Amino acid sequence: MEELAQRPPSPATSPAHPEEMDETTTLVCKPRNKGGTSNLSSAAFNVINSIIGSGMIGLPYSLKQAGFPLGILLLLAVAYITDYSIILLIKGGNLSGTNSYQALVNKAFGFVGYLILSALQFLYPFIAMISYNIITGDTLTKVFQRIPGVDQDNLLIGRHVIILCVTIIFTLPLSLFRNISKLGKVSLVSLILTVLILVFGIIRAITFSAQVTQTENPWVFAKPNAAQAIGVMSFAFICHHNSFLIYGSLKEPTLSNWARVTHVSVSFAVFVSLLFATCGYVTFREYTEGDIFENYCRDDDLATFGRFCYGITVILTFPIECFVTREVLANVFFDGNLTTICHVALTVIVIALATSVSLVYDCLGIVLELNGVLSATPLVFILPAACYLRFSEERWTHSDNLLSALILTIGVLVMIVGFVMTVLHPQDCSHGQEMPYCFLGNSSLYNQTVLSSPQTHQP
Repeated sequence: MEELAQRPPSPATSPAHPEEMDETTTLVCKPRNKGGTSNLSSAAFNVINSIIGSGMIGLPYSLKQAGFPLGILLLLAVAYITDYSIILLIKGGNLSGTNSYQALVNKAFGFVGYLILSALQFLYPFIAMISYNIITGDTLTKVFQRIPGVDQDNLLIGRHVIILCVTIIFTLPLSLFRNISKLGKVSLVSLILTVLILVFGIIRAITFSAQVTQTENPWVFAKPNAAQAIGVMSFAFICHHNSFLIYGSLKEPTLSNWARVTHVSVSFAVFVSLLFATCGYVTFREYTEGDIFENYCRDDDLATFGRFCYGITVILTFPIECFVTREVLANVFFDGNLTTICHVALTVIVIALATSVSLVYDCLGIVLELNGVLSATPLVFILPAACYLRFSEERWTHSDNLLSALILTIGVLVMIVGFVMTVLHPQDCSHGQEMPYCFLGNSSLYNQTVLSSPQTHQP
């Protein structure tokens, strides 16, 4: 164990050096050949799907936290840093001769850095899996409640039953794949549904915003909770924990190909995120919740369709996060190589733990904010820049070094200030409550403005 502690292995390097594994590990795990099979478009779909997950649903709330104009500027800044640091991460891997995030940090900062990174890289996607389950339960519950003849108190459409059924039927089987490239088509379906959600947000911004009660100073430039907003945005944009996985899945894993994948993916993600965040905030302004779908009235049929699409989207995103948590555990405890039995057992344990937590807790607003500032910020801002600076052979005045140092400094400040502000001013949770504007007696009106077949709903 002492030898293993001094040399945390990488899954990509272990198969090439089986003689370095101890006898116990060799009996449990066998080396596997991992050939990249993803083309550029498939890899781009996986990156986009990783970015546009549960975090997108909180972006309108981040504009409320920061102030609308400043929030837009911060969103663009976080997107640029995301694009730059994803490429920086792979550059650092090339400079150090490593091909996993863990191996990179271990070579840069030793075993202590390796353990810190492993904890962050496990906790971020694990908490994201929990949030995906909660969103799935909340959104699909309201979808099934809108089916004619279905009793709203029916236990079969309760969030607990829905989470369990979705886990067993969909997310667990998808998470059992060994190769992340097999999720390329699934990611494409998720991307199409995301576009439909965006269209829904635009329609509701046009047809419903006038019916929401006016609030005081909704367009103020800046607010004191900007650091929390950056945490939420970082949570939404992070895909660094997947970067080496997706990079390694490319048929031709070159830096130029990775840069093309990154630029296209982040550009599309920021376009979707800006539109979704703007439409959500413009519609509800100071009423905006951490989960934007909590703002829509229960009898809004178009919102029901949007909830359905988003529920399916997070179901399809769940396996990508599971891939990361499983690889981190495999690297730390199994030398990066898993037999079929070990692979299945580890997947079931991780998903069972995430599902159990999501069945107990249904409001994770403050947890997601803390996850943003304490997990996402180091993974997006601090570690990629620090690792690159550690291995860079350029002079300190080189543009890459100066920008990396700036990103690192910003990351440390956001992490400290964001944590303090989150503790002092935690997000209120109005989970499951109808908003005041839903009781104005005209909720059927905004249904009829969009639906081709008008229906009458009782308020």
